[in-house]
Amino acid sequence: MPRPNPTPIETGDLSIASGTGTRQERLFHAIRTKIVRHLWPTGGKLPSTRKLAQELALSRNTVTAAYEQLVAEGYIESRLGSGFYVTVELPDHYLPALLSSPARAPVQPTLDINAPFAPGVPDLAAFPAAKWQKLLQRHAGRQALMGNQDLQGLPELRQAISDYLATSRSVHCDPGRILITSGAQQALSLALMATLSRGAQILMEQPGYTQMRKIIDWQGYDDLPLPVLPSLGLDVDAVLSSSAHALYLTPSNQYPMGTTLNTEQRLRLIEWAVQGKRWIIEDDYDSEFQFAHRPYTSMQGLAGQMGNDQQILYAGSFSKVMFNGLRLGYLVVPAELMPRCLMLKDALTGDTPALTQAALADFIQEGDLLRHIRKMRRLYKEKHQRMLAMIARYFGDTLEVISQPAGLHLTVKWQHGMDEMTFVKTAEAAGIVLRPLSYYEHAQPSARCWQGAVLGFGNVSLNAIEPLIARLADLFHHNTPTRQPDQTQCRRSPR
Repeated sequence: MPRPNPTPIETGDLSIASGTGTRQERLFHAIRTKIVRHLWPTGGKLPSTRKLAQELALSRNTVTAAYEQLVAEGYIESRLGSGFYVTVELPDHYLPALLSSPARAPVQPTLDINAPFAPGVPDLAAFPAAKWQKLLQRHAGRQALMGNQDLQGLPELRQAISDYLATSRSVHCDPGRILITSGAQQALSLALMATLSRGAQILMEQPGYTQMRKIIDWQGYDDLPLPVLPSLGLDVDAVLSSSAHALYLTPSNQYPMGTTLNTEQRLRLIEWAVQGKRWIIEDDYDSEFQFAHRPYTSMQGLAGQMGNDQQILYAGSFSKVMFNGLRLGYLVVPAELMPRCLMLKDALTGDTPALTQAALADFIQEGDLLRHIRKMRRLYKEKHQRMLAMIARYFGDTLEVISQPAGLHLTVKWQHGMDEMTFVKTAEAAGIVLRPLSYYEHAQPSARCWQGAVLGFGNVSLNAIEPLIARLADLFHHNTPTRQPDQTQCRRSPR
């Protein structure tokens, strides 16, 4: 059996220290130290004697003699016509003192972040990976994609996204108003920096998308919590009475409460923004997967129909409809904001990898994206129904599902039983990922009188839902005390 290709050793900081002994002896000890401290890989190929002599400004005879001594003592081996290699098994007689390098901490096993019920993860097994690989291969050899690229994104991808958004979400734009980003978070960051000054007030859903809140805090904006209540949804009147500079919201499937703004509510918010010259950042999260009703027209699209979309920035990505690792998003902005957005993107990251852009453009234009979305809409609807049925079967009336039939997750609440953080940690010990509702809330404690959690079902196979819910229910009931605490007073949400 042929040997695998050896790892060539980069000598890097190898040097012979000044001190006693000949240069040969000092080189011997320097190489020996690298080997016994496992700084050079076993089986790795050493530089040739000529090359190492040139690198260290030594005579070739000195290097050859040091190598021969290392071979004689069993630290390296010589292969005829091939060179010198670090031995796989070190000799037993090397000095223990040479092993005084810092101890490496053992790698602790961690819970798979894509494990069942991790929120925000689509069904990775259902994605047409073979088709995607062919599209990547189609463009892999294009020299035009190997150099620097247009900061705004490939024209063909912007055209494809413009067509897709117009037909699916009635978004009012042309390719010149679309900026390709490295995921939704970069799109949201650029939207904030392009519109707001440090210290500006922005209304943020409470509970809401935690990653957006991190961006708001990092960039120094004043985050004003905007209550979102189970079933009732966003407090629109609170927005209309606010003098904040901007509003961030997920109107199609509020994350994580799972409520939707109707057309009337959307129009009132658009009027608030236009009249007050305020900004709306619309994150059209999970708009593709509505199971109970037809999706509403995007806020940006509604405003565009009235010629009033100059105050709305529309952000999205393909992480949920395709796969998380794609890391491609987009931002639709008013035309006058594009130069500033490009300046910011240039300063922060530069252009976006072109190979995946080209493949995605074909994936959309050739109809594969729509076919995949339609297939996944049917599958996720079936998974959602299975989740509801199994929660009812194994939890009874202990847990209440408060989110709408949409998206890739369920949000549940309960009044009695273990607190949400204990439930999350108990599930984690069993290899199941849950998110406590407090994860999505602001830093200050919530005055909720109930506990809550988010369960993502996107990356869970249909047949695995029942045993997983049964396991969760067993953990919940087994760890719930028989005597329930007094629920007459609201208690702080645990953190």
